[in-house]
Parts: sequence; C-alpha cells; structure tokens
Amino acid sequence: MFEIGNSLREARLRRELELSDAEHGTKIRGKYLRALEDERFELLPSHTYVKGFLRSYADYLGLDGQLYVDEYNSRYVIGEDEETPQRARRVPAAKRRQADRRESRVVLLALAAIALVTFLVIAAWRFGGPEEEPVRGLGAATPAPAAQLPKASGKARLELRATRGDSYLVVKSRSANGSVLYQGTLERGQQQLFEDKVLWLRLESPANVLVKLNGNRVKLAPAVKAQGVFVTARKIFAADAR
Repeated sequence: MFEIGNSLREARLRRELELSDAEHGTKIRGKYLRALEDERFELLPSHTYVKGFLRSYADYLGLDGQLYVDEYNSRYVIGEDEETPQRARRVPAAKRRQADRRESRVVLLALAAIALVTFLVIAAWRFGGPEEEPVRGLGAATPAPAAQLPKASGKARLELRATRGDSYLVVKSRSANGSVLYQGTLERGQQQLFEDKVLWLRLESPANVLVKLNGNRVKLAPAVKAQGVFVTARKIFAADAR
C-alpha cells in the first residue's frame, strides 16, 4: 500500500512541473488533478472518472498508471458497485474508528496492570523485611550532581499568508516525520500561524506566499519546494543541511 496523492505530487515536483503544466499535458482540469493529489476523490463524478484520470496522470508523470488504478480499486472500490468515491471511503473510516477504540481500551488495561504491579512492588519493598544496617566505616554515598540541561530556546512563530495565489502547504512538528500541523491548499488571501520549537515546512508555490518568522519577513530557500526546510526561532535552513 502506498500514498496515491503524495506520490503523484512528489513525481510532479521532481519534474519541476506546476499544476498548469500537468493540466496542459494531460488535458485534465487542474482542479481534478489537485483532487487526485489531495486524495479528495469525492470531488470527481464517479469511480470511472477517478480511475481514468489516475491512469492518465500517472502515465504522464512516468509512473505505472495501472498500478495506481489497482491501488485505488483495492482501497475504495467495493465489488463491482460503482458508487461514488465519497461513499466508498466511509467504510474504512468507520472500521478505523472501531480499531482505535479497541486499541484505547487495551492501552488503558495495560496501564492499569502496570500501576498495580508497581504498587505491589513498592509495598513489598517498604513492609516486606527488616532494614539493612549500614556498614561501619563507610560514609553515606554523596549523590553525583545532576547534569544541567541546556536552556530551552524560544519557539519559532511562523506566519504564512497567500498573497499572490494558491499554494499547497505542509507543516509538521519537529521533522518531516513529525505530527502534521497543517496539510492542504492555502488559498489566496488566507493566513496560517504556527508556533513550535522546531517546524518542518514544505511549500509547493513559495512565490505566492508571504513568510514571516517572529514578525520579520524572510525569504525561503529553494529546498522548501522539494525536500522542505526546518524552521527554528533563529533561522530557516534546508532539511538536508548539516
């Protein structure tokens, strides 16, 4: 299983193509290409359109179009019923919610068991036997001084505003594998604000977005479009920088 939308977007970015270029090359409207990359399949009329557009778009990007159609069928198409993509997506979502509830109950039971075992161990240690007499001639051990932790640096306050047009935007906490703070299209006129010690940012169309770090306007490195950049309170640098 792989991410259909992200793999299409990354293939397009590797070829340094804008959506308008892909629209011209595939003869598929840009809003439908955007829906494929965002996996918003419910925006397309039917499964037939989705699979046709997936095959054409993947082939255009040099990928295996049939592989994408097969992946879509395995995840969203139930039997031979050509129901809308939106309805097909509701079944796995409900199953995921049930699985999450089951996992939560298992975690709670495990935590309760750990707490009980910890209590029993402490009780046995405190009340189970006589205290040992200290050995004469040996002074009490002096605990080693605790290592001082470095002072936490300030948080990065990142302000993003789409001033010239739309741009696809991904912001995560700490790293490219961190928790997702925002993922989607920042439309012209919209603004987003993020605060964290370290942020990971990727912009598809950086020329359309005004970026401010702690109130100061900054210029992003070209890497923000491909592999992304790290943002701290003091600087912004490419994700592959040492």
